[in-house]
Amino acid sequence: MFSDLILRNSRRSRRENGLFFSSLVISIVAFYMILSLSKQDVMVFLAKMESDAVNKLLMMIPVFYGMTLGILFFLIYFACKYQLERRRKEFGVYLMMGMRRSKLFTMLLAEDLLSSILALIIGLTVAVLLSELISLVTAKVVGMGIIGHQFTFSLSAICFTIAGFLAIKLVAFLILSSIISRQEIGTLLAHSSGNEKKQKPAFVYGSCAVFGIMMLTAAYTMAIKRIAWYKTGLMLLTMLLGLFGTILLFYGMRAVIALLVKAGKSDRKLHVFTFRQIQENVIHQSTSMAISSLLILAALCCFGAGIGIATTSRQAGDHVLDYTFHDYSADNPQEFLPHLQTVLKKNGLESQFSQLFEMRIGHVRTAENYSKVFQMESVMESLRSLPQSEDRDVLLNNLSYVDYPYLICLSDYNRLLEAAGKPALTLAENEAAVYQDSDFTSAARTAMLGKILSGHPEVTLNGNPVKLTGEIQSVDLVTDRSITLSFALILPDEQFLHETNGNNEVYVNGILSQEATKGGSLMTAISDMNARLDGIGLPDMFIEYESYLQNIGRQLFYMVAASYITIYLAIIFLVVANTIMGVQFLMNQQKTGCRYQTLVRLGATYQTLCASARKQISWFMGLPVFVAAISSIFGVQALFTGLLSAGTQGMQGEMLVVSAAMIFLLCVIECIYMTAIKRSSDRYLLTLMQPQREE
Repeated sequence: MFSDLILRNSRRSRRENGLFFSSLVISIVAFYMILSLSKQDVMVFLAKMESDAVNKLLMMIPVFYGMTLGILFFLIYFACKYQLERRRKEFGVYLMMGMRRSKLFTMLLAEDLLSSILALIIGLTVAVLLSELISLVTAKVVGMGIIGHQFTFSLSAICFTIAGFLAIKLVAFLILSSIISRQEIGTLLAHSSGNEKKQKPAFVYGSCAVFGIMMLTAAYTMAIKRIAWYKTGLMLLTMLLGLFGTILLFYGMRAVIALLVKAGKSDRKLHVFTFRQIQENVIHQSTSMAISSLLILAALCCFGAGIGIATTSRQAGDHVLDYTFHDYSADNPQEFLPHLQTVLKKNGLESQFSQLFEMRIGHVRTAENYSKVFQMESVMESLRSLPQSEDRDVLLNNLSYVDYPYLICLSDYNRLLEAAGKPALTLAENEAAVYQDSDFTSAARTAMLGKILSGHPEVTLNGNPVKLTGEIQSVDLVTDRSITLSFALILPDEQFLHETNGNNEVYVNGILSQEATKGGSLMTAISDMNARLDGIGLPDMFIEYESYLQNIGRQLFYMVAASYITIYLAIIFLVVANTIMGVQFLMNQQKTGCRYQTLVRLGATYQTLCASARKQISWFMGLPVFVAAISSIFGVQALFTGLLSAGTQGMQGEMLVVSAAMIFLLCVIECIYMTAIKRSSDRYLLTLMQPQREE
């Protein structure tokens, strides 16, 4: 009999609070996904090339885990409080009929444990399957043929998920059930009404709203203009302005709602009652609404910015080279290429490369004073004559330090352009082209400098006049990151050899042949070639190499860090914010249940009550979502401004489009969540339609 009661109550609780149960399942899925990250195929792959970055990322997992446990504890506490508050009279009846308090406590504990176990079973099953699906999709998208995909199951993630979830669930339950079980029967049976709060003058609320908007404007201006990114103190000030600005905005919104009450048509059914209810909800819950809005804002920014960066990071550079070799111990760098070809031929690897060519880079070695070997006053004057802008000022500042630039050999760079499928660069005697790595500039600055160079300005190199011509070049000189030049000059071969005096660095770039990549993906071919190069002992010959695998590995790491972590945080923030708002509204609706019963006695129909409650929910939950959605437009842009490198700033437009789509998707999810809350409210109002005796 007792076990049947537990099963029946547990089943009824899940049915009546399906939204909260679903939130718990989603939280469990998120727990497992983040804790099992180290077992994912993509992370196993990345650990081979980006072990330091991967280890740092994995070291942050316990921090996210602990932070999430704390957030979810308050979520579970308030949600369980709502559930227990709804059953106060039921508990009072149990005690009045002779049930001991210890047995009541045992019944509640068993119900909670049963629901928790069911949530864990569903959540962990979904998490394992979803983890496998994500791993397969990621492997397919990035072409990870180098590792044989196998089913992954993290026992440690399972254990920590179960332990963490049950721990916070048990603590929250013990606190709440002890409060309920100690209350007297009369208290449990008595109706619980909300506390009245004194209304302040409309001027106070209006002033708070204005000050809140001003603080939010200042916060987003500081973030978008990069002011907040200069110092930690400025970042803290920006965050405080955003926090208190949001709280003041919601505190002052009650003045706006009061105006809507007065402006509404009096002939609408329950119009005044509906907006009085909305006004009271805002008065009582303005702080929690502000916090919920900030959590939704954080979710929108994390999801939008993370997905925007992840989906465009792989487009940041064109793939041209597969390998770059360099001998740091060579006495004569000019002999490196023949030596490398001999080593490869000796080990049967020469046919694996369709191209091997030099990339010679150096400095002026014939000058007496190296501090002012390069001067381009004509370019600086042209820049100063342009209208004042941030890009112009940045260019002036950066170019003012260019007095001893790198030099690049023209014929070597043309081999690179040929491999990239681009037209060769033609330079006459005493002409030079400018090279800038895309990581050190932006599209706007490149266009600004390119317009000036189209006029063929004359500069001096080692005392000799040189004309700058052609488009600004930016094709990566090597495979990965051995060389990233902020500014360099491409010179004709004779002039390059003369200025460097034959003293230059030689890098050998390689492109795999069709034979090497036949029958598999490029990543598989490069991984196999890495193993063969290590096998012939290149490090013992003081020959170092970089492969495209390192480049794609770094990009993939950024994609994983941006997508996995931000999606995880977005899910947690959304679940917490929505559950807080839903629970707060339903608890307040229950406390004001007598008002609805009074309307029923006065002749209000069930449909009219539902329409009124649904409008209240739309306002109560729609306001935080609307404010968060508007703020996220500036928040995502602020994140891009502070986090993106100069080379990727030019892709900010594409990222913003992707982010906007993700924000819209989350707003749709918010609408679905509001619909679920409305249905829960409808079910509660249906229970009030039957006349009840008041003892």
